[in-house]
Amino acid sequence: MARAELDYTIEIPDQPCWSQKDSSSQGGKEARTRQPVVILLGWGGCRDKNLAKYSAIYHKRKLLELLFDYEIEQEPLLFHVFSNAGAMLYRYVLELLQTHGRFCHLRVVGAIFDSGPGDSNLVGALRALSAVLEHRPAMLRLLLLVAFALVAILFHILLAPLTGLFHTHFYDRLQDAGSCWPELYLYSRADAVIRARDVELMVEARLGHQVVVHSVDFVSSAHVSHLRDYPTYYASLCVDFMHNCVQC
Repeated sequence: MARAELDYTIEIPDQPCWSQKDSSSQGGKEARTRQPVVILLGWGGCRDKNLAKYSAIYHKRKLLELLFDYEIEQEPLLFHVFSNAGAMLYRYVLELLQTHGRFCHLRVVGAIFDSGPGDSNLVGALRALSAVLEHRPAMLRLLLLVAFALVAILFHILLAPLTGLFHTHFYDRLQDAGSCWPELYLYSRADAVIRARDVELMVEARLGHQVVVHSVDFVSSAHVSHLRDYPTYYASLCVDFMHNCVQC
């Protein structure tokens, strides 16, 4: 598993990479479906033990440079993206897939978004940072939160208009992404970090680009806590989505 500070891990399916199902259309022969390699892009401050819980969803059922190191670049890929930190990384992965010759042939079959993505939201960002710093001394945590808020406000007032001329915000870029694989959005109106309306607007935008999109509002679960609060339902949604993606 990846180092915690990199906020990603790659779940490689157990060998062999084929699942077998009966197929009457092939005269009783067994049809084979590749099980995807699942890439988890974690939220800010997550640790290996956090992502391991999500990795287990796929492992029981069975970054880009690492795919070649493991010689699995021919396998289908499924991204499982958490919060805005994962979405920001996913945005750059998309750009590599679309512009870098070495990665253009990789076959992505789907993407799952957990608790994101969200548009600019200072209050939500402060809550997320507070959660990351929860084990720090109270005074240090307060100073860091105040410093972050001041920098964010100054950036928005002074630098955002300038950077907007040559850099597209990741939320806007994801809305207009050229990817065509199915997407699943798992969110909650009780999320205090990412506004539910931001996720719903993303869903509407992706549908407008003729992308197959599914979304589920867990209603009461907190930020990146849907698996904790609804483990069976969450796992079934992810696994069913994965199976549908590889069979398309």
